[in-house]
Amino acid sequence: QVQLVESGGGVVRAGDSLRLSCAASGRTFSTYTTGWFRQAPGKEREFVAAISWVGGATYYADSAKGRFTISRDDAQNTINLQMNSLKPEDTAVYYCGAGVANTLTTIRRAREYDYWGQGTQVTVSS
Repeated sequence: QVQLVESGGGVVRAGDSLRLSCAASGRTFSTYTTGWFRQAPGKEREFVAAISWVGGATYYADSAKGRFTISRDDAQNTINLQMNSLKPEDTAVYYCGAGVANTLTTIRRAREYDYWGQGTQVTVSS
């Protein structure tokens, strides 16, 4: 079992930055693929970024490339999402997930993740 707790969300203006964190308990993150997804009202949960347990490879949605950076701190058993140049369309609840997906296709699917946090709200005003 893995318990995940996200933090760091908030209300910011377009162009600002936020750093989300996800703390894990129960097992170490290094044995899981860990990812960030987001869900806006009325929309499906969508992939943002992930770190694979296989070699620590990172993956990003096109919307996140160049602006967001995912990282893992094994000592703290946390993963972080540094979000820069935020846009109003980034507004959503951001969720941290953990699972064993390790292919380019499966790592982007929410259903491949077995554990989820409760989410943290990010609101970007124009």
